[in-house]
Amino acid sequence: MAQGTPGDEIIICRDVNKWFGSFHVLRGVDLTVKKGEVLVIFGPSGSGKSTFIRTINRLEEHQRGTIIVDGIELSNDIRNIEAIRSEVGMVFQSFNLFPHLSVLDNVSLAPMWVRKWPRDKAEQTARELLKRVGIPEQADKYPGQLSGGQQQRVAIARALAMQPKIMLFDEPTSALDPEMIKEVLDVMTQLAKSGMTMLCVTHEMGFARGVADRMVFFDNGQIIEQGKPNQIFDNPQHDRTKLFLSQILH
Repeated sequence: MAQGTPGDEIIICRDVNKWFGSFHVLRGVDLTVKKGEVLVIFGPSGSGKSTFIRTINRLEEHQRGTIIVDGIELSNDIRNIEAIRSEVGMVFQSFNLFPHLSVLDNVSLAPMWVRKWPRDKAEQTARELLKRVGIPEQADKYPGQLSGGQQQRVAIARALAMQPKIMLFDEPTSALDPEMIKEVLDVMTQLAKSGMTMLCVTHEMGFARGVADRMVFFDNGQIIEQGKPNQIFDNPQHDRTKLFLSQILH
């Protein structure tokens, strides 16, 4: 698990605010993440947690505050946004694969376009990543021929193909059938143990207990409580955290 000294923060968020019209969706979020740290972000629907991680690679724009990713401040400068996006992989609730491309092409496309890799290097890397996520035999199929769990593992391989320093997961198992959730969480667990910096918005509390270095509880656009999993599960400090956990831990 992450061991760090001051100064190895890879994500720094200070007083991050965002509005959708008059709705104040993020209210002064302060968070720092160290290299190699695995964070699980959890909370009720509409609490701002997905919006928050989407601000880290500028899929959502914050209107006030500071976000620094690997030493680069997120501003309106498109070069900064592109630099950060090349270092941050993201996996969504829906798989967002290209249906008309094979699995292999889905994974190898971005390195060829963005990193300017030759096709043979991109495809070799793609095959290695498909093996890493446990589906090397699916390389020549199309996304529509795969189960939801397999498609999500392709999406993880595709994000990893860009060799990111940080991986963001936005409820990656919430669209899956129950029997497919474990195969995706197993891949995420392996990734966490490899030292990848990860921010995961998820309700999978078994995954959080087993893998997270830190858990962050969001409610009403704010961080209400954060701590190590055993502290959050066994001794939550805030009544709102206690109530939420009592509702999801049956």
